[in-house]
This record gives sequence, C-alpha cells and structure tokens, in this order.
Amino acid sequence: MIDEGGGRGAGTIERMSETPVPHAEVRVDLAAIRDNVAELRDRANGAALMAIVKADAYGHGLVPAARAARAGGAEWLGTAVLEEAVMLRKAGVGGRILAWLAAPGERWSSAIEHDIDVSAYTQWAVAEIAEAAAVAGRPARVHLKVDTGLGRGGSAVADWPELVDAAAKAEADGVVSVVGLWSHFANADAPGHPSIAAQLETFRDAVHLAESRGIRPEVRHMANSPAILTRPDAFFDLIRPGLACYGLSPVPDQIRPADVGLRPAMSVRARLALVKRVPAGQGVSYGHHYVTGRPTTLGLVPLGYADGVPRHGSGGDGAPGAPVLAAGRIRTVAGRVCMDQFVIDLGDTDAGAGDEVVLFGDGSAGEPTAQDWAEACRTISYEIVTRFGPRLPRTYLGTAEIGL
Repeated sequence: MIDEGGGRGAGTIERMSETPVPHAEVRVDLAAIRDNVAELRDRANGAALMAIVKADAYGHGLVPAARAARAGGAEWLGTAVLEEAVMLRKAGVGGRILAWLAAPGERWSSAIEHDIDVSAYTQWAVAEIAEAAAVAGRPARVHLKVDTGLGRGGSAVADWPELVDAAAKAEADGVVSVVGLWSHFANADAPGHPSIAAQLETFRDAVHLAESRGIRPEVRHMANSPAILTRPDAFFDLIRPGLACYGLSPVPDQIRPADVGLRPAMSVRARLALVKRVPAGQGVSYGHHYVTGRPTTLGLVPLGYADGVPRHGSGGDGAPGAPVLAAGRIRTVAGRVCMDQFVIDLGDTDAGAGDEVVLFGDGSAGEPTAQDWAEACRTISYEIVTRFGPRLPRTYLGTAEIGL
C-alpha cells in the first residue's frame, strides 16, 4: 500500500491501525486507470480530457488515481468539492483542476491560492468569487454552468443572460476570467433519448448568447462518460469522463468495457474468517431469510455494510444474493448482509479459513464484476465502487508503471 495523502488508502488507514487489516482489501490497478484514460483520450477527436476524480476518485483513491489519469494524458482533473481539489494541489498534482459544487460562503480564496478553477451558476456565486479575487489580488478562473435540462445544478435558462452579464462585468473589472461554459446531460446513458439532442441545442444557444455578450471561453464542455462513448457531436473543446476512467461502462446494457478498450481497475477481496458444517434446516444470519436445504458448509466473509457491502446484496426468501468467487466457483450471499460480515453457502467444498473470496474484479479470472453486483443489488456500478470505505486498506498495483 502506498501513502499518497488525500486518498482512502493513505492516512485514514494508518490512523486506525499500524498494520492493515489482513482479511480484506481493495486492490486498485493504477495502470488500468492510466490505460483507460489514454483510450478515452484517443477517442476525444482533438478535445482535451478532464478525468473526474470526485468522491475519492470513485472510491479508487484520490491522489493515486489522479496521478494515473495524468499519466494517461488527462490535461484536466475534476472534483465536485473544493476540498478534494486542494488535496490534489497539496500532494503536488499538476494540470488544470475544476471544482464545481459550492454553497454560499465557500472558501473561494483557497481555490485562487491553489490555482483551481471554480464554477458559478448564480449571481451570488459570481459576487463571492469576485470579492475573494479582489482580496487575493488576482483574477479567479470561472466556468459558467447552464442547466440545459437536467434540473439539477446550473443556471436556469431564463436566468442565464443575467448570470452572463454579471460574469462579464466581473471580467471587465479584472477580478474574474470566464474560461469555461458547460452543462450536464440528464439521459446520456440512454442513447437516442430525445432529451439529448434538445439539451445540445439549448447548450449551443447558451454558448451563442454568452459569446454575443463578450464572453470568450477557453473551453466549452458537456460530454460525460456515456456521451463520450455514444455522442461525439457533444465533445466541444473538452470531454469529462468519470466512470469510464475506472474501466466501467456507463451504458452496460449496450457496451461492455472490453468493447471499447476499457479495463476495470478495482477489485475487492477478503479471506474467509470461519468455515463450518451445518445441518439441513439451519437458518443463516439475521431473520433466517436463508435456510439450508441440506447439510452444507457455510463460509463467513469478514466484510459488511459498514465496509461498503450493500445490504441489498442479501440473499434469501427465494431471491439469490450478490455473487462472489469462492472455492473455485461463483457463490451467492446467503442471508442478510450484516454490519461487519456476511455468509456464503459453500456446499460440499473443502474450503478453509483464510481462503480468498473475491467480491468483484475485472472478470478475467471468472470473478463477478462491479456491474454484476450492481445488477444483484438493483443499483448502478457507480454506487458499488464508491461505497467501500476507509476501514479497508487500498493496495495499489502498477505504481512503477505510472512512475510512483
């Protein structure tokens, strides 16, 4: 495990224990992240690439993943919150960084001090940014965001002209430099959805209005992972892959990672803490939702929902649980996932305590993938990989390949 600062595989674990917990770990292949970013970079049709490393790089480790993305050709990095962007700078990570999620009272001065781009979609944000830049004595770099139909962050179309005018005035005053115009899709993961073309048209109109009022952006950007794989007309000057950087498909029902040269970077592994024979009719875990139909062997996996294993992966009452690879084949969770552990039914295998259990990986050894877990838990792979918390040490592979 490497100590990179700012990631889950770094100081958080060392504060809990001098020795990583031996029975479970998250493995992250940094070379896979590098190669995924390089593949996406090749698809960019001349646009720059912003690797999204928000949420601790989707659970992969903020600083190590950011460095891997930079090694793969990412000119930009993106975080939701400013704190993570500052962590990157303090760790010595270069390149342009955008942090976009803020509330009134944000520490804009910290963004300016650490050379971080910020986003604004309200006039109060422009005013706060301008005030912080005036105190700092240098302009802040700002990306104006318009809501083209997601109904989440971004200026309402009706408010866009006033936001543009406020930003243009701040730029004329020398306290702001509007370097970006951007938006975000609502349904890019549903190729062909009519909202995609509608949002693109709205974005083009918003860009035209801003440019007609004197804004000269360095980059216009809208394409997230699904749009990168399905809508090259949405690339503009900059693409923003998130999930795809980590080797997972944002449109799994249509595109598998291998179809587009991507490789999952994360695997989650544990070692059996207990193996025991039980009779037929043995209830398993809380509520006895799983009952053995014959004499069998149960294996105790020392991971639970406190570590990030979804409780929705529980099995029983006729429904299969989430899959794992154990004793040479796929097993499923038997009974409820508990806070710190879950059980698998091993049948008549001769597995023993200490044997490896793979919850998910890249699938190359027959193990389940994060997408398999997502389907079993009725969620998306984004949630699966971001769930695994600081109690699990991160082991990083491929460090030498990316120069760490």
